[in-house]
Amino acid sequence: MAEISEPSNPPLVHSGLPDARLEQSAFDPSTMRKTKPGFKRLILTISVFSSFLLGLPFLWKSVEIYRAPLPFMDIDVLSSQLESTPLQFPCSFRVIYVGFDSIAPRVSAEQLKSSILDEITELSSKSSLCGSCSNNYDVSVVIESGSDCSQTRTDASSCTWRCGALSASDFAVSLENGDDSADDFLEVALGGCSRSASGGRGYSVVVMNRDENVEVTIGKYRHAWIVGRISEMEAIPKVAEIFVKLFGNGGREEGLIPGEFMPVGADGKIFLSFNLLNADPDDWIYDWDFQTVDEVLLKPLIKELAPVANVSVESQVLYHTPTSSFSYWDDDQESYIFNTKDLPFFVNSNEWHLDTSIAAGGRSKILHFVIYIPSARECPLLLQLPNGQISETNGFISPMWGGVIVWNPKGCLDRKSKQHHRQMISYPELEKIVEVFLGQFRQLFGLKSDPQHVGLSGTFNILTSEKGFTKWEIDFLSRQHSCFNLHSCASSLGSLSRLVQSLPRMIILDEIGKQVKYSLKAANLAQRNASLGVFDAAAISSRQARSLAEDAFFHPSIMSVSYFSFEHCFAVYSPFFLPVALHVILAALREWKRYKQEHKKYLAFLAKPKQS
Repeated sequence: MAEISEPSNPPLVHSGLPDARLEQSAFDPSTMRKTKPGFKRLILTISVFSSFLLGLPFLWKSVEIYRAPLPFMDIDVLSSQLESTPLQFPCSFRVIYVGFDSIAPRVSAEQLKSSILDEITELSSKSSLCGSCSNNYDVSVVIESGSDCSQTRTDASSCTWRCGALSASDFAVSLENGDDSADDFLEVALGGCSRSASGGRGYSVVVMNRDENVEVTIGKYRHAWIVGRISEMEAIPKVAEIFVKLFGNGGREEGLIPGEFMPVGADGKIFLSFNLLNADPDDWIYDWDFQTVDEVLLKPLIKELAPVANVSVESQVLYHTPTSSFSYWDDDQESYIFNTKDLPFFVNSNEWHLDTSIAAGGRSKILHFVIYIPSARECPLLLQLPNGQISETNGFISPMWGGVIVWNPKGCLDRKSKQHHRQMISYPELEKIVEVFLGQFRQLFGLKSDPQHVGLSGTFNILTSEKGFTKWEIDFLSRQHSCFNLHSCASSLGSLSRLVQSLPRMIILDEIGKQVKYSLKAANLAQRNASLGVFDAAAISSRQARSLAEDAFFHPSIMSVSYFSFEHCFAVYSPFFLPVALHVILAALREWKRYKQEHKKYLAFLAKPKQS
C-alpha cells in the first residue's frame, strides 16, 4: 500500500547551486567587495588638493618682501671700534728756544723735553674733548744758539730741524713791526714743519729770552711765541698749556657739543640766511650792498670752513617787521633799553618771515643772521646786559637759530630826520656788522671771540684772522667734527641694523644697501685719515659717512610703509584661504581613507576563496 515517499520538492537540475549558495553565505558586504575600487573620486579630490598646493608658491611670491643684503657685521665692527678705541689724531709739538746763550747753567734739550712731556700729560689727563690730540703726540725741543744748536733725538717720522732756520735777530726785528709781522715771519721760517712726516699737524712755540716783560701770543697760523725775561724751565707750564688747551682743544673747556646744538646739518651743509629788517618803512628804508659783502668778507670764510661744512649764503630785505618785546626810555643813556629777559620775545616769528630757498630744506642747518633797524618810536634801541652794562655789539645769539644785531641809524633821535627814500648802509658800517656776525658764528661753533685767553699759567694774547677762523681753530673743528660725525654715523647705522633685523618683512631696496656700503667705506677712510693726521680729509670723509648713513635711515621707502610681523600677515590672509583650504584638506583625507578601506575589502574578497 504504501511506497517510499519522495520529497515533495524535486531536486534542482543545476549542479552548481549548492556552491553558489555556499559562496553567497560566505560573502560579507560589510568587509568585502567583489569589484576593484575606482580612482575617479580619488583623482578628482587629489587634483583639487594639488591645485591648492601649487598655488602656495605663487601666494608666497606675491607677498614676498625684497631685502637687499646689509653688512650687519661691518656695522657692529665700526660701532665697537669707536666705543672701545677713540679716534687718535696725531699731533707734533715743537719748542724752539732762542736767545738763551748767556744764561747759565744750561739745561739740555732732553731734560726740557722730559719736563714738557710730564706737564702735557698732566694737562691732557684733565681733558676729555673728543677731537683733541689726546695722548697721540710727539714733542721735540730745539735750542738755537747762534750758528750752533742742540735738539732732541727724533725718529724718522718727525720733521727734521735745520740749525739756523730761526734767527733771533730776525725774529726780534719782526716783533718790532707788530704781532702780525712776527706771525708771518714764523709761518715762513717754520712753515715747512707745519705737517710732520707722519702726517700729523705740526705746532710750534718759540721761547725767546729778552729784557722785557713776559708776553705770550698765539698766532693765526700754527705758531705761538713767548717773549720776555723767562728761563727755559719757567716757560714749560706756558708751553704745555698752549699745546693742550689751545692747539689741542681749541680754547674750549667743555666736552663735545651735543648733536642738537651742532651748527652743521646732517647732510654736512649750512645755509647762512642774512636778513635786513626795516621795522617801519614809513620812518626810513635802508638797503645794503650784500654782493660786495659776500665777495669780500664771506667768501674767505666759506673757503676756510670747506673741510667742516658746505656753506651757502642767501640774503633778503624785509619790511614791516616789528618785535614782540617792549622797551623803555632811559634818561641816562638817552636811548630805549631792552634787557636780556626780553630776548625770547624779541624775535617775532609771526612778522619775521625769514623764508629761505627750497634748497635749504631737508636736514640742512639754517642759521639766520638778522640786522634789525628799529622804528623811530624806539630809536636808538640798546641791549642791556645782566650786569647793567650796555652791550658793545648790541646783538645776541640764539642757539640753533642764529644771531640778531640791532643797528640804529645815525641821528634817529631827530624826528625830522625821517627819509622815505631808500638809503644804503655804508660799507664801513657793513664791515663792523659782519665782524659781529662772525663773532656770533664762532660762538655757535663753541669757540670764543675774546682776544685773550686766561689760563692756568697766565694770560695769552690771541691774534684774530680776517677769515674768521685761525688755522689751528680749523684743525680743531675738523678733528671735533670728524669725531662727532663718525659717532653719529655709527649710531645711525646701528639703529638701522637693529630695526631691519627686528622687522623681517621690511623692504630694503638696493639703494639703501649701496648707501650703507658707501657710508661704511667713507667711515673707514675717515678713520684712516684721522690716524694719519690728515684732519681736513678726515672731516670730509666723516661728513660723507654721516650724510649717507642718515640718507639710508630716513629713506622714503622705509618711512612711508608700515611693517608687520609674519604672524600679523597670517592673521590677515587666513580668513580668505583657511576656510576653503580646510574643507579641501579634510575632503582629501576622507577620500583617501575611504579608498584604503574599499581596497582592503577587495583584497579580503580575493583572499576568501583561497582560504575555503
